[in-house]
Amino acid sequence: MTSTAQESGARAAHPDHLGHVIFIAAAAAMGGFLFGYDSAVINGAVEAIRSRYDIGSGTLAQVIAVALIGCAIGAATAGRIADRIGRIRCMQIAAVLFTVSAVGSALPFALYDLAFWRIIGGFAIGMASVIGPAYIAEVAPPAYRGRLGSFQQAAIVVGIAISQLVNWGILNAAGGDQRGKVMGLEAWQVMLGVMVVPAVLYGLLSFAIPESPRYLISAGKDVRAREVLAEVEGDHIDLDARVAEIELAMRREHKSTFKDLLGGTFFFKPIVWVGIGLSVFQQFVGINVAFYYSSTLWQSVGVDPSESFFYSFTTSIINIIGTVIAMIFVDRVGRRPLALIGSVGMVVGLALEAWAFSYHLVDGKLPATQGWVALIAAHVFVLFFALSWGVVVWVFLGEMFPNKIRAAALGVAASAQWIANWAITASFPSLSDWNLSATYVIYTVMAALSIPFVLKFVKETKGKSLEEMG
Repeated sequence: MTSTAQESGARAAHPDHLGHVIFIAAAAAMGGFLFGYDSAVINGAVEAIRSRYDIGSGTLAQVIAVALIGCAIGAATAGRIADRIGRIRCMQIAAVLFTVSAVGSALPFALYDLAFWRIIGGFAIGMASVIGPAYIAEVAPPAYRGRLGSFQQAAIVVGIAISQLVNWGILNAAGGDQRGKVMGLEAWQVMLGVMVVPAVLYGLLSFAIPESPRYLISAGKDVRAREVLAEVEGDHIDLDARVAEIELAMRREHKSTFKDLLGGTFFFKPIVWVGIGLSVFQQFVGINVAFYYSSTLWQSVGVDPSESFFYSFTTSIINIIGTVIAMIFVDRVGRRPLALIGSVGMVVGLALEAWAFSYHLVDGKLPATQGWVALIAAHVFVLFFALSWGVVVWVFLGEMFPNKIRAAALGVAASAQWIANWAITASFPSLSDWNLSATYVIYTVMAALSIPFVLKFVKETKGKSLEEMG
């Protein structure tokens, strides 16, 4: 027997109750579901908010994008909160914030407090984006970590799809009018309020799963940590050796700081700029326009509101399909090939949308040919994004940085992603009012520029250990 196997048997360990471990990971991934749901549910309320409060595109964009401020704050603080009070308590705080945000958003007194509740929801999204993957990685047995870790991304895209399906159902119940009455409220208010259901479920599930062994050990609760390790990895492993292994890994960890990222010609080290570039390109192709504004987009070119909501749902289904494809092939064909394939596909889809939107509306609608091209091209764009940049960027960011700077560099890259997301989300309504076709030309150019960026600066990380990253 090798010394590695003698240490704990953890790598070969298979849990005695795999179904229970899957339940634990799925319960934690409910935060990802709420991440996707809360991010995309606003799609169904955009035009109603514009009408209700009689605001222009610029103000509307700020109300939609303001949640991203909360996202950035939540993501930046979640790690420290989880280290102080535990992963489970952090999930419970996020669940409460999701619930409060849903109720407040459904019953706003004015535009300013709707924006406030959006920030609260964004804070919860930011927390969920950090705590879910961290908890699953710490609880999952090594033999199943990759597959269980993918639950978070899968939950996000399912949350997006379900939010669009629910919005469509509520709109139909309101007779196709976003401001029509449903249960005594306007339809858009019900859309935002329905999130109470998964938020409460997330909170309840957090009481049914164990605390992370890593946190328990850091808090001096070794006995409980052993119980959890036996629960998720099997009681036939050497629990004392497993606890010692985790303690040793925690002592060896270098707490990377912002200073560790400095150096090189342009402030940050080159590898940090590559991470920032990946994050920015992922957002600058305009992907979140498809999830925040698609109903508004289709209505602006003459599509019936009910149909526009249905198309938002079908786009979300395509997003799920693309994500599954990426999960299947990311370890088989590699990260760079998928990124390049995705970039080429996105260029084609976005260019066709730009072409279709360049035509003048006839009786308030795009000509039939251009309308169908725009619809198909939008689905092509989302498919190629989902099977590549939607998943690959997060894989790259988790693997590409040297151990010494990984945590801090990932934080900077993630912050760049939220900022880029905000820039696209806040600018789209005004840009589309100016020239919708030109807006999509900009996104097309960004997708095209991502190709030489990947070819020149991004190195393949498939099959390499984290210790090999330079």
